[in-house]
Amino acid sequence: MSPNRSFLRGLALTALAASVLVLVACKGHPAAQQQGGPAEVTVVTLKPQAVTVTRELPGRTSAYQIAEVRPQVNGIIKQRLFEEGALVKAGQPLYQLDDAVYRAENNNAKAALAKAKAALYSAQLNAKRTSELARIDAVSKQDDETATATWRQAEADVAAGQAQVESTGVNLAFARIVSPITGRIGKSAVTPGALVTANQAEPMARVQQLDPVFVDVTQSSGELLDLRKRIAAGSLKEADGTPVKILLEDGSTYTHDGKLQFADVSVDPTTGSFALRVIVPNPEHVLLPGMYVRAVLDKGSNPRGILVPQAGISRDPKGGATAMVVGKDGKAELREVQVSRTVGDHWLIESGLAAGDQVIVEGLQMIQPGMPVHASEAGAAKAAAAAGHATAAAH
Repeated sequence: MSPNRSFLRGLALTALAASVLVLVACKGHPAAQQQGGPAEVTVVTLKPQAVTVTRELPGRTSAYQIAEVRPQVNGIIKQRLFEEGALVKAGQPLYQLDDAVYRAENNNAKAALAKAKAALYSAQLNAKRTSELARIDAVSKQDDETATATWRQAEADVAAGQAQVESTGVNLAFARIVSPITGRIGKSAVTPGALVTANQAEPMARVQQLDPVFVDVTQSSGELLDLRKRIAAGSLKEADGTPVKILLEDGSTYTHDGKLQFADVSVDPTTGSFALRVIVPNPEHVLLPGMYVRAVLDKGSNPRGILVPQAGISRDPKGGATAMVVGKDGKAELREVQVSRTVGDHWLIESGLAAGDQVIVEGLQMIQPGMPVHASEAGAAKAAAAAGHATAAAH
């Protein structure tokens, strides 16, 4: 090969490589696309809609009622009358103490009452006879008054005897320990043969009512103040009586919705939060005391909320939220926006965007602010694609 042909061939290869580099550079540069026409983007036209603002708060379940079973008299446990872990009814016997002493005292009080009633009968008859004799001056007035006083004394003795019978009867009844409420009873802390004393510190067993149950959650006071400001400004409408959804530990939604029962009136100074209590039906006893759950509370509703898909919101280096919209001149325009929270896969917009704005959600990597764009609605694009697939399937 001659030197001239080699030189010309090298020159041609160099020119070809330069052309490829220029073409690649033009393909990756937005300005080159601008020269070729508007960029194709997909937009979502914003419309106001009713938005319910919710807050997910962690909490713990607790029993609706808890009764600690303790003896009210001293005694030896003679028998346990329940199965541990079983459902017991209010008034159902749980323990039987050795009641021999209390039964003897009650019988003694009954005998004393019978004796007092007999004395009353004798004194009543004597007083009536003395009163009749006093009318004909057969006995002195003093004897009549003495007989009447004896009658009244006998009546008092009967009343005292009746009170003693009732008192010993109460102690006898306390020897049979019953459940104060209906609920599930736990394990027994004592066994037959154990000595228990009145008002002892350690309970013999615990009974817990598990239907319904409480869910105790906490919320920061700052969130409460922000919520009240929004309601006062009219951007939120206060929720009243809205059901509370309960999320279990595995993330599943509990079958029954709860109801907010009350909010505490004081803030914990150590945490800056206040307590909320939710009451939840629990007929299947799925919720047990001490379980960790999450309560989804409706904090209010915005009748004209603006929602933007998360794909349409970006963050600048400072952490601020921005959105690219299609301006009136058909060019891309960068907007600074404020978002409050996520609602599903959307952001709830506080400011920066309004109803009618076209937010770009696809094609953002191919455009810059000020570039002309050709926008197609997200829903329309999906519908057109679906129609195309249907036509292709028909053919």
